[in-house]
Amino acid sequence: MKLKTDQQAAQIDKSESGGSYRWRICALLFFATTINYLDRQVLGILAPFLQEDMGWSEVDYGTIVSAFKIAYAIGLISMGNLLDRIGTRLGYAISISIWSLAGAAHAFAGSVMGFAAARFTLGLGESANFPAAIKTVTEWFPKKERAFATGIFNSGSNIGSILAPLAVPFIAVQWGWQWAFIITGAIGFIWLIFWLTTYKTPEQHPKLSKEELAYIQQDKEESQKKIPWIKLLAYRETYTICFLKFVTDPVWWFFLFWLPKFLNSTHGISLTELGPPLITIYLVSDLGSIAGGWFSSYLIKIGKSPNFARKTTILICGIAALPIAIASRVDSLWIAVALISLGTAAHQACSANIFTIVSDVFPKNAIGSVVGIAGTAGALGGVVIAYSVGVILETTGSYIPIFTGFSLAYLVAWAGLNIGIPKLQQVKVE
Repeated sequence: MKLKTDQQAAQIDKSESGGSYRWRICALLFFATTINYLDRQVLGILAPFLQEDMGWSEVDYGTIVSAFKIAYAIGLISMGNLLDRIGTRLGYAISISIWSLAGAAHAFAGSVMGFAAARFTLGLGESANFPAAIKTVTEWFPKKERAFATGIFNSGSNIGSILAPLAVPFIAVQWGWQWAFIITGAIGFIWLIFWLTTYKTPEQHPKLSKEELAYIQQDKEESQKKIPWIKLLAYRETYTICFLKFVTDPVWWFFLFWLPKFLNSTHGISLTELGPPLITIYLVSDLGSIAGGWFSSYLIKIGKSPNFARKTTILICGIAALPIAIASRVDSLWIAVALISLGTAAHQACSANIFTIVSDVFPKNAIGSVVGIAGTAGALGGVVIAYSVGVILETTGSYIPIFTGFSLAYLVAWAGLNIGIPKLQQVKVE
């Protein structure tokens, strides 16, 4: 399993680092994230059809979406700590097994509560993906490469969202909507084989050269003593990162689960016509994820501090997201697609840097727990937005207040980051 982008990135530093095996690990994280988003996107693609076929109201759909996010929030707070205890190899294997089975289980749901139960289980399993991936990046990459590596694996979320509108309508039309859930759910078990046969920690990996191991471990050695997540709540940095996720994550959740419905209701796009608009949006988002991680890492490589690099990148993202406000007011489908694409690219660039800030501020033995706590905050924000969006659309039928609020989210996050963490530096967790 090789990713062209990974190979290009590895070639740049191969002579300096003594090898490029770490980029194979990054590729595994990329594919896991791709599958993660493919599985969670199936419902969003089929939502207009299922809502009509099963008679769901906007509030019913909001309830189903909220079930996923509630479980995601619960899972993150527990999975992050679990990963710090049992390691990413076993933790990732357990989580992808759960979410793959839950994805397929949607095929057997026939009511709002049935779909909500399947979504809840899917959320529990999928919650481990980002804590595990961030922890793996922290283990396998030096600080100067982490934002770029994070941007690469995080771009898998967009690839999964691109594959969904290509594959799901075709499967649904050919064999029925149930098979769309079953087939996509089964893909995770293919990845699991590669993961179990490939992954070990850098210190234990037989294929990693001594030179590359030294390159990976060039930063100051940190304690590996496990830290109870409750202790992390004593730090202002934890609450600041939680705030960033609470403010920005709901924007992505909305586009992930409501974008097909938005395009269907405002521009008359049918199930079989969703492909080009969604693929365009998520391709641009993919570029945003990689560019945001690259730009931040580039600033550090030319001598800027991580504090300057992360905050400058997030500020640029906040400015780039402002046009989202008018996306729901334009009559042209492709102008709306262009505005949403810019906003989602800004989100992914911002997200890559928020994830990396965790490793800038906290030691390795706290990464999984902090990402889990912050992800929980983001998921809870998503729960609030899911219910609010359902109520707004049920009562007003207008997307204008929703898009207007989302356009300001990233500038609010940037301001909160500067107030909560005036200077990015690693805290000493006792």
